[in-house]
Amino acid sequence: MSKKILMLAGDFVEDYEVMVPFQSLLSVGCEVHAVCPDKKAGDTVATAIHDFVGFQTYAELRGHNFQLNKTFSEVNPEDYDGLYICGGRAPEYIRLNKKVLEITRHFFDANKPVAAICHGIQILTIAGVLKGRTLTAYPAIGPDIALTGGIYKDVAVDEAVTDGNLTTSPAWPGHPAILRSFYTLLGIKIETETAATVS
Repeated sequence: MSKKILMLAGDFVEDYEVMVPFQSLLSVGCEVHAVCPDKKAGDTVATAIHDFVGFQTYAELRGHNFQLNKTFSEVNPEDYDGLYICGGRAPEYIRLNKKVLEITRHFFDANKPVAAICHGIQILTIAGVLKGRTLTAYPAIGPDIALTGGIYKDVAVDEAVTDGNLTTSPAWPGHPAILRSFYTLLGIKIETETAATVS
């Protein structure tokens, strides 16, 4: 049976951190609903491209438009098997939405799989679900994790940390690791086949 995933995004979500997991989850047969507070199916969010280009922190460039496929006001978290929280600048403001926090808490209360990448962990800090949890995030979020009772783990940018129903990664180079962990938490098994040689 297909797994149903809720994806939280917003304006200036990191381009890779919404596009890659959305398409990857679809490719393994999941039904993915991407939402943003106060927006409906068919609306778009602006994405941002974050990269290090010689400054002490990342620079932000305008990315693509990403089309949402579910109306936020219609979301019932009980309908979903897993939650994916994208990074970028979006988490900073969508975490101010009460329903975003209620949705997030539902997945922890029900022990359903949750994946959060980069700045997406900002939503988890405000939702109050990190006490005693070990996780990673973009390094600047490490102090926030500690302040909310979580245990921040500094790992390579292409790694993921999984603790119970939660898997996290510092940034988009960690997509292979976080998605692999999220698939496992969802009970998705991927069997590889040797490609046939065409002569």
